[in-house]
Amino acid sequence: MVQVVRPYQPSDRDALVRLWAVCDLVRPWNDPNRDIDRKLAWDPENFLVIDHDGRLVGSVMVGYEGHRGWVNYLAVDPEHQHQGLGRLLMEKAEELLRELGCAKLNLQVRSSNEGAIGFYRTLGYRVDESVSMGKRFVVDEA
Repeated sequence: MVQVVRPYQPSDRDALVRLWAVCDLVRPWNDPNRDIDRKLAWDPENFLVIDHDGRLVGSVMVGYEGHRGWVNYLAVDPEHQHQGLGRLLMEKAEELLRELGCAKLNLQVRSSNEGAIGFYRTLGYRVDESVSMGKRFVVDEA
């Protein structure tokens, strides 16, 4: 079985949207197709997937604006979890950000997602004493 971390390709779209749905990352206010389009328009080289014998089983969006790095849409197909693929994607994300000169990577995890919080803790991430705030400019309706 061959696993390859590679850049996202347009032919990955349908499989990626299905992956995000099965990983419970899709919300009504975030249309996954629009999020893919936004990433491709802004920073396509930092959008990675894992191809496992021709099947898309993982993804990560990496962002950097010169101050902080961000990771979004980290997903591993439930059938392939607990095999080190999430760790592999995070290592690739961290490597990309270090190469860009990033000093700190930030994550936002839903407070109810204890599994993800535990996963990130095993990678050395800690809860920052801060409040995440947002202001929506566009409401997507999936």
